[in-house]
Amino acid sequence: MKFVAFERAKQGTGASRRLRISGRTPGIVYGAGIEPQQIEIDHNALWHALKKETFHSTILDMEIDGKEHKVLLRDVQMHPYKQLILHIDFQRVDANTKLHMKVPLHFSGDENSVAVKAEGCMANHVLTEIDVMCLPADLPEFISVDLSGLKKGVSLHLSDITLPKGVSAVTHGKTNPVVVSVVVIGAAEAPTAEPEMVFLKPAVISAASTPVVAVPPPVIGSSCVSEAVFDALTITSPVMLQLSATCACAEVAAKKAVAPSSASFVLWILVTFVPLFLSFIPRI
Repeated sequence: MKFVAFERAKQGTGASRRLRISGRTPGIVYGAGIEPQQIEIDHNALWHALKKETFHSTILDMEIDGKEHKVLLRDVQMHPYKQLILHIDFQRVDANTKLHMKVPLHFSGDENSVAVKAEGCMANHVLTEIDVMCLPADLPEFISVDLSGLKKGVSLHLSDITLPKGVSAVTHGKTNPVVVSVVVIGAAEAPTAEPEMVFLKPAVISAASTPVVAVPPPVIGSSCVSEAVFDALTITSPVMLQLSATCACAEVAAKKAVAPSSASFVLWILVTFVPLFLSFIPRI
């Protein structure tokens, strides 16, 4: 990739600020046993060039005053929040000196692997670039990684990648780091069937179908309603007659199970709240 730069005569903070205002970016080129040289580059052209992967990982042809220099991009300083390049550094390349560079990895074929197609897994890219050492002539633009052989439970390590001729990988810490791991995707939970709601139709008690049974009213304690109120409720409807029989049975059971005071409380609950509840049920 080729680009044009111009020699920069003025230096300093004020000169660099005026240069950025005019639409140019200050920079420097150094290395290869030659004195560092201050340069300036058109900002817009540099901005679009930085968006290309090739500009970061390959040897560039920089033209200064009609002369071409082989350089590598080494550093870029960006404004904290503006779309502005503050400064850029390039290093000259010596054809006989090995370079230490970061090279991107290009993955392909994972959709055709057994792990993805048949075993319900996905490929997790742990590394997207690796450090390499090589001569400038052997520096690759990128390294292709074939993932068609991925299997469940087996990760792809750095030693499994085929590197171009003359290129060696540089590791830091781990000698054989994981490049791609195979992750099992959790099976989707089967939808749980919602319990069916069954609505029961309340039984209708009519005077014609329900025989009138004369049941003596239960013993009314001091804490319960008066006998007159209970009698009035009893003779109101056949429903109340049935309720009075239920209350009488409940009182007998309560006397056998609990103390007399508790039985009176239970009876009071039944006599007081059940009629109120039944009053809200529409009569047919």
